[in-house]
Amino acid sequence: MDLTRRALLRGGLTLGCSAAAFPLMTRVTFAAAPGDNRLVVIVLRGALDGLAAVEPYGDRDLAAMRPTLTTAGKKGSVDLDGRFAMHPALSPLAPLWGAGELSFVHAVSTPYRDKRSHFDGQDLLENGGGRADGGMTSGRDGWLNRALGLLPGAKAQTAIAVGRENMLLLDGDNPALSWSPDSDLALTPQALDLYRMISAQDPLFDAAAREAAALDAERDMAGGEAARRVDAASLAALSADMLRGEARIAAFSLGGYDTHRDQDRTIRKPLGQLAEAITTLKAGLGPIWERTAVMCVTEFGRTARENGSRGTDHGTGGLMVYAGGALSGAKVHGDWPGLKPSDLYQDRDLAPTDDLRRHAAWTLRGLFGMEIPALEREVFPGVSMGSESRILA
Repeated sequence: MDLTRRALLRGGLTLGCSAAAFPLMTRVTFAAAPGDNRLVVIVLRGALDGLAAVEPYGDRDLAAMRPTLTTAGKKGSVDLDGRFAMHPALSPLAPLWGAGELSFVHAVSTPYRDKRSHFDGQDLLENGGGRADGGMTSGRDGWLNRALGLLPGAKAQTAIAVGRENMLLLDGDNPALSWSPDSDLALTPQALDLYRMISAQDPLFDAAAREAAALDAERDMAGGEAARRVDAASLAALSADMLRGEARIAAFSLGGYDTHRDQDRTIRKPLGQLAEAITTLKAGLGPIWERTAVMCVTEFGRTARENGSRGTDHGTGGLMVYAGGALSGAKVHGDWPGLKPSDLYQDRDLAPTDDLRRHAAWTLRGLFGMEIPALEREVFPGVSMGSESRILA
């Protein structure tokens, strides 16, 4: 039988063992690419309220839209540029802003419009297609996977998806690895037979599985089940571990951003987790941080007006968060549309003024030198990259 690693990963052949037996079958995603630059993509699931994370306190219409939710001037909020303030839960990132290693892009969106479904919105976000109805590319693959096809010399270790869940972002024809920090590597006899059969034909798989077992043993020695808990810090720490090696791209997701009720309280935890993930990445990457860009994206924004439950509902225009030593400096980017009722999208949402995919495309070009026509045609079909975003140095 001709059994290859790709056939195993695509076909789901397990011979009776659980998927968790092999960390490459679980949900941490990494990719290896030529060059020294690194990219981390963090998907913020649930629709981050960008107006809370980076509050436009300089907009005179904000107070009328959000009489109980404004945080600028409150303890812990961080004034950025006289127009915008960072939420207190993100205050651990203030040193990065001071060092020119943190930026934001306001009023961005994918082409997805009006239905405001988390599932459809996230699919389109990760697929990178250009259809407003949420329809995906014919291959139903991820834009980051398609980008790997533009990297000469890219191999499975170049990109890694980290975490328990499947990430469409790295699904597709190009090889990428998946790994979860809480994978249990205790193998059944059937799994051991499968492992021996695969590794005999593929030294690359053998080396990756051995490294996974070693890392898992280290976590066990550090505290067993508690040490393998999947949280923002563990996802970021594992990503940093891989990026210090052959991997050049890592992707994982963080949830909790669906803040329909009592947003002042409920948004603090997920924002704190985002801050923890970014600071953990910086600490874990060490000198590699200088060549790294972290790009955080969400499926859509939230309503400009707070609702009757002191929360916000599904919206349109959202926020991108960037961090890393590869940035050009600290800045709130974007064409701010304003919060006057007449300026809102459908009289409810922050109006999107730019395509999120355009900035993602420029990020790939800046880090890995991908050609503009290929990015516009193959990675983000239908996007026009336009003028350079200048987020990266």
